[in-house]
Amino acid sequence: MTKPQLLQIGNVTERMRARFEAEFEITRLFDTPEAERAAMLTARGAEFVAVATDGHWGVPPYVMQALPNLKVVSSYGVGYDAIDATGAAARGILVSHTPDVLNDEVADTAILLWLAVYRRLVPADRWVRKGAWEEKGAFPLTRSVKGTTVGIVGLGRIGQTIADRVQAFGAKVAYHSRTPKPVDYPYFDNLEAMAAECDALVCITPGGPGTRHIVNATVLSALGPEGVLINVSRGSVVDEPALVAALESGALGGAGLDVFEAEPKVPDALKRMENVVLTPHVGSATVETRQAMGDLTCDNLSQFLKDGTVLTPVPECRGL
Repeated sequence: MTKPQLLQIGNVTERMRARFEAEFEITRLFDTPEAERAAMLTARGAEFVAVATDGHWGVPPYVMQALPNLKVVSSYGVGYDAIDATGAAARGILVSHTPDVLNDEVADTAILLWLAVYRRLVPADRWVRKGAWEEKGAFPLTRSVKGTTVGIVGLGRIGQTIADRVQAFGAKVAYHSRTPKPVDYPYFDNLEAMAAECDALVCITPGGPGTRHIVNATVLSALGPEGVLINVSRGSVVDEPALVAALESGALGGAGLDVFEAEPKVPDALKRMENVVLTPHVGSATVETRQAMGDLTCDNLSQFLKDGTVLTPVPECRGL
């Protein structure tokens, strides 16, 4: 029996590839030169019933429009702002992602960045390596996170996991989200007001037009010269030029950043700052978690072939 056709966007692991090949005939979009992709899809687009992609590449609009018989999109990652999930749902296309399996890892990354900024981990490491401990003596004193207030921007699954960890370090939690949650933390419907009451902000809200630059110059100013910004969500959530300006002027105390507006490009100004810790979008990047994400990406496609459903649909597609 002929296998259904799958369009693969982006790279996959060998483990995922083996799963895909067992159930689908695979066409890798990126095997076609970029200038020829539209023509290829015009000729073959009607063949594809499934797409496998990730949170970075998503499904470009020209691809979505060229697949009239598309039934399911399985995305590797929890963020799906690069996929028009609302438009897909209107066409009856199921979109799935990989929530929950990466909660702990991303939360750990947020805590790692938070502690690294407060305790100046990177400069302290450099102090030892360049011999300054021997030549100049003790490293300057740093700051404690105990007793501070951390504002979480987006109290979803990962946000709640971060909140649990923050409290384990003796810090208090507040949060901002679209609607209040059934939790005991103080809720702020105004992000600027929350920033003014916090020592640090942790961004873990979904990306997309609705959250673009919600952390802007006004919010950063409210956070203040002793404040710290941690971003493990999407680079688009933070107004990057405003962040650079606030750090350069001393209007903001420090930042820990795992995501950026134009990844993998990072402003040179951020690279030069001693009060900023930078990581290359590695929030979920452990062997164990990435394998779990890949398995769930494949499981969603297998489930669709079995009964027309997926295990972890995005919210826009839960009614399909």
